[in-house]
Amino acid sequence: MEFNLAVVARAIADAVPDRDYFVQGSVRLTYGEFMGRSNQVAHALAEGGMGCRVERRELASHESGQDHLALYMYNCAEFLESMLGAYAARVAPFNVNYRYTDDELLYLLRDLHATGVVFHSAFAPALARVRPNLPDLRVLLQVSDESDNDLLPGAEWYTEALVGRPTTPPPLDVSSDDLYVLCTGGTTGMPKGVLWRQADVFVAALGGTSSRTQREYTSIEEIVAEAIDRGDKYRNLSTAPFMHGAAQWFALTALTHGNRFVGSAHVKSLDPGDVWSAVAREGVTMLQIVGDAFAVPLLDELDQVSYDLNSLKLIMNSGAILSERSKQRLIEHLPHVRVGDALGTSEAGATGTSMSNASRVSTSVFDLNPGVCVLTADLARPLQPEDEDEIGWMATSGRIPLGYLGDPDKTASTFPVVGGTRYVVTGDRARLLDDGRMEFLGRDSVTINSGGEKIFAEEVEQALLAHPAVADVVVCGRPSQRWGSEVVAVVAFRPGATATPDELLVAAATTLA
Repeated sequence: MEFNLAVVARAIADAVPDRDYFVQGSVRLTYGEFMGRSNQVAHALAEGGMGCRVERRELASHESGQDHLALYMYNCAEFLESMLGAYAARVAPFNVNYRYTDDELLYLLRDLHATGVVFHSAFAPALARVRPNLPDLRVLLQVSDESDNDLLPGAEWYTEALVGRPTTPPPLDVSSDDLYVLCTGGTTGMPKGVLWRQADVFVAALGGTSSRTQREYTSIEEIVAEAIDRGDKYRNLSTAPFMHGAAQWFALTALTHGNRFVGSAHVKSLDPGDVWSAVAREGVTMLQIVGDAFAVPLLDELDQVSYDLNSLKLIMNSGAILSERSKQRLIEHLPHVRVGDALGTSEAGATGTSMSNASRVSTSVFDLNPGVCVLTADLARPLQPEDEDEIGWMATSGRIPLGYLGDPDKTASTFPVVGGTRYVVTGDRARLLDDGRMEFLGRDSVTINSGGEKIFAEEVEQALLAHPAVADVVVCGRPSQRWGSEVVAVVAFRPGATATPDELLVAAATTLA
C-alpha cells in the first residue's frame, strides 16, 4: 500500500491526540494541537492560491506539478507545521540553508521555483534584498523572533495567518505521488532539489517499515496500532538543524511512529548544557548528533557536569564522521548506551547502520538496508561477496527518488539502469565484504589520486582523529610535481593540547598503509 505523509500524520494524531509530539524549551504541543495548527497552515496556503497544478502521471521524473514552499527558518515548531500543512494543501515544501549569502539564496529560490516562503523575522532583510528578483513569490508567512524585524511588505504574521482558520484539513484529494522535496547540501556542486514521491520517502527514510514484521506497512490501521502500542516511552532529541535532511527525517519518523520529538532550545549553535538538560528533563531515549563537531563539545560538557541520563538508550550519528575515539568516550561516559552511525543521502534515504557498544566499537563497516548494494566500478553489475577486493559504487534500488528538479541530464546520470534495475548512485565509493556488510570509503569527489593510488580523505581524517590532541581535521589534496596530488591535513588541536607532525604521522600509521 502507498501512503501520503499528511494522511499518516493525521491518523496518528486522531489516535493519540493528547500525547506530546513536539517539545522545545517552553513550547509543548500534543499531536492534536500540532495537527490542528498544521491544518490551519494548509488553509492559509490554499487560500493564497498554492496547490497542485499538474498530476504526477502527466510529468517527467525531473518535473514538478506542485507549488513549492521555501522553509527559511531555524528549528522550531513552525518549520514542521509548515511541512505538514503544505502536504495537506498539496504543496511541496523544501529546506533553505539559513547560512546562505544573498546570491546563494536567490539561486536556490529561483532554481526551486518558490511561490511561497515561511521565514523567521531574522531573515526578513535578506529576503527583502532578493525578493525583487523573485516575481513568482506570492505567499509570505513571517515567524516572529527575538530580532524584532518589521513585517516584510506583503507578508503576513504566521500566528495571525492561523487565527480563525479551520483545524481540519482542506477538502483536497492528496496523493501518495505528491512530492517530498529535499535540497542537497551542494557538496558536489550547486544544491539540487531531490524529488521524492511521498510513498517512497516514507519507506526509505521516515519509518515506513513495521517494527513487528520488518516489512512495509500494509494499512493505516497497522501504522496506528503500532503507534498506540509504543505509548509515550520513545522520546527522540535531534541536535541538527531542520534545514538538513537528517534532522527532518528524525522528526518526521518520530511523527509517523507516535513518538515524542524534543528539540534544542538553543537553535543558532550547539549548547551542550541545554542538550543534556533536555535529555534528563524529557527522559529522552534516542539522541541524534552530527559527527565529532557535535560529539566533542557534548563530551567535554560531560567531563565537567553530571546529568541523569539513565533514560538514554541510543545515540545515532549521521551526516559527518564520528571518530572511533569519540565513540569510545561516549561509551565510557554512558556504558549502557549504544552508539550508531546511520548512513544515508538526500538521494538514497537511509542506506545502512553501524552499531557500537561497550564490547565492540565499529567504524566504516555497515549493515545494509534492503535495496542497497555495491555496483562494479564500470556500473555493469552488483558486486558479490567473492568480489571483496574490488572497490565499487554504493547504490540503492527500490524506493528511490524520481530525480532532480529541472535537470534531466543529472537525473539520468545519477539514476542509471543496470541490468534492468533502476539505481541511485550518489558518488560514494565502497567495498562489499565477504559477510555481506559494506566498508564505506567515502565520496569519490574527495578522493585524492597520489602517484596513481586512490586515497580516501575520510579514511585519513579518521586515522588522525585517533590522536588525543586532535579536535578536528580536514584532509584534501594539493598539486605535487612528483605525485600529481599529495595528501595534506589541516589539523585543529584541543584547547591546551599540541602534537608534532611526526607524532601525528605515527598515530595515523596505526591504521593507514
